[in-house]
Amino acid sequence: MSKIGFIGLGIMGKPMSLNLLKAGHSLVVYDINQAAVEEVKQAGAEVGSSPKDVASKAKIIITMLPNSPQVKAVVLGANGVMEGAEKGSLVVDMSSIAPLVSREVAEALAVKGIRMLDAPVSGGQPKAIDGTMSIMVGGAQADFDEMVPIFKVLGGSYVLTGGIGAGNVTKLANQIIVAVNIAAVSEALVMATKAGVDPELVYKAIRGGLAGSTVLDAKAPLMMDRKFNPGFRINLHIKDLANVLETSHGIGVPLPLTAGVMEILQALKVDGLGECDHGAIVKFYEKLAQIEVKRTEA
Repeated sequence: MSKIGFIGLGIMGKPMSLNLLKAGHSLVVYDINQAAVEEVKQAGAEVGSSPKDVASKAKIIITMLPNSPQVKAVVLGANGVMEGAEKGSLVVDMSSIAPLVSREVAEALAVKGIRMLDAPVSGGQPKAIDGTMSIMVGGAQADFDEMVPIFKVLGGSYVLTGGIGAGNVTKLANQIIVAVNIAAVSEALVMATKAGVDPELVYKAIRGGLAGSTVLDAKAPLMMDRKFNPGFRINLHIKDLANVLETSHGIGVPLPLTAGVMEILQALKVDGLGECDHGAIVKFYEKLAQIEVKRTEA
């Protein structure tokens, strides 16, 4: 197996890199968080001194970073990936960023003969840990095919959705559905609780019907157990919806439901809940209704 460069060892990147090591891949890693670097080093990874250094030591370079500015800085900036990567290398950006930025970065890399895929993921930390994320990919078919053995380690599904930027367009669509779905689950359970009906029984009754969803199964139990540790942080979903709205406005697509949920997330951030899981959307509705969704005591 060839050596893989991995840049970004955060809440998603660290378990992803550990899974690659467990699968037998050689890694050279970089992050500004030295504690995360040390943990992955102890698991068997080599440590690079900069993104440039990582790229000089690996033909495949995966980035998993917070947003568009960080991806541009790490890939195109001083001591960045583009300075260290050889012609023919493949950069796979698994961050969730604006599709137009993916295209901008890919075009800059192409000048040096460096290939790129945008391959954002869905599933949050639990699926990053167990290697069952959904991976949405944009780029060339041949580059996607080359990455399939690596995607198999990281994800339960991996789909090429089009050219560069298509992966992040798909991820934005995903984030719309997740955000609006969590808000709908929150509204429903708050309404049921305020009406005096046990939310757990409501959940059990509806989960097998048309209202059932992965979001319902993932978030309703955590809401009732009052577990709001991330998961997927509200601040990150705000970032994603900002990219959604910027993209949609740029192409002339009004998104009234998404805009409404964005304002709910902003209100929660103002309340100091930005680092909570996005399941804490229920707290917005609980505050309005003066009721708390929780399991009935036995």
